[in-house]
Amino acid sequence: MEDIAAPPVPVDPTAQAAPQAPAEPEFISETLYIQNLNEKIKIDVLKTSLRGLFKSYGEVLDVVAHDNLRMRGQAFVSFADPETAKKAMKEVKGFPLYSKPMQISFARTRSDAVVKKLDPENYDKHKAAREEHKKATRYTNPLKRKFRAKRMAAEMDGAGAAPVSKRPNVQMPDEYLPPNKILFLQNLPESVSKDQLMALFSQYPNLYEVRLIPTKKDIAFVEYMDEGSATVAKDALHNYKLDGENKIKITFARK
Repeated sequence: MEDIAAPPVPVDPTAQAAPQAPAEPEFISETLYIQNLNEKIKIDVLKTSLRGLFKSYGEVLDVVAHDNLRMRGQAFVSFADPETAKKAMKEVKGFPLYSKPMQISFARTRSDAVVKKLDPENYDKHKAAREEHKKATRYTNPLKRKFRAKRMAAEMDGAGAAPVSKRPNVQMPDEYLPPNKILFLQNLPESVSKDQLMALFSQYPNLYEVRLIPTKKDIAFVEYMDEGSATVAKDALHNYKLDGENKIKITFARK
């Protein structure tokens, strides 16, 4: 006996599809929250590097970073408008600043600098609310308690440290020197020419001069008009293989 197919279910032509919930608008902010920063870099150097890196996208209102245990490896970069912040995040996300790829998201609250510029009438109110929140969470936030305990332990461990005057005079490694508009290049191929270096470093704005050392061909100095421009070039070209084999080492020149 043949199977008889079930008749198709009639469709009401007047019926309408169930309405779908509208998609939530994308959250964007004027301030970027940056994580996974190199904790070994001094805070003033880190802030200068971040400002130099992001200022090519628009006006940077503020860069906030702290060296306390809770905030180490993190920073906030504020722009004058959210669209600029969005473009900067899209293009810089994952950039290896000091050899660590940056993790970037939008900050959930407005920074002081943003409120002061865009909503000055409510600045005092905004700042007072932030201070109240800070006080309210100071002793209840478990992460803050944890970091506070670590800090106290570190201070106790350091209580018996030798006086500063008796500590050995250790020269700061090249990698941690403060920003300078002059870059120091090492490990260059001995066949490198001034024109090659000019072509390489002129990709970045405000190049001023390239100086080779006749008696030592594997090093050179590259000078920019300002520290921010030098920082961007340094971060982009450090470990670049000029001859396809050897990586160029680029640091700030000692002042």
